[in-house]
Amino acid sequence: MRAIALITCLFLSACGDDTRPPLIANEIVIAAPMPGSRISAGYMSFSNSTDVPISITRVTSPDFGAVEIHESLLEDGVAKMRRVEKLTVPANSSVSLQRGGKHLMLMRPSDALDMVSLSFYSDHTLLLSVNTPITKAGD
Repeated sequence: MRAIALITCLFLSACGDDTRPPLIANEIVIAAPMPGSRISAGYMSFSNSTDVPISITRVTSPDFGAVEIHESLLEDGVAKMRRVEKLTVPANSSVSLQRGGKHLMLMRPSDALDMVSLSFYSDHTLLLSVNTPITKAGD
């Protein structure tokens, strides 16, 4: 079962008559860390309703010591993960973070969590804040 997230969208700039938020996150799944692990993963889709690309350069959470955008890839037949410095959502398009591709790595959880708060930034500008439940194994 996919958790339904409570989403608060903040505008990049005044949107005139257009009331759609510029960046929306949906289909959000934040996996609970495995027993004994201090790392979790996050998956979601971002939709950009503007005529310009939106770049996410930083993700923060008061619930984790660090949050990074990562990408899984095969290099010389070996599965590897690397940090992605910027995730760009093209104009009037969407991008998915998913298993086996780009995803969030959430490290060093502060406690046993039921909910997670995430803030997505472009440099120092807050683009989007999300509060969503943790997905436990079997959910």
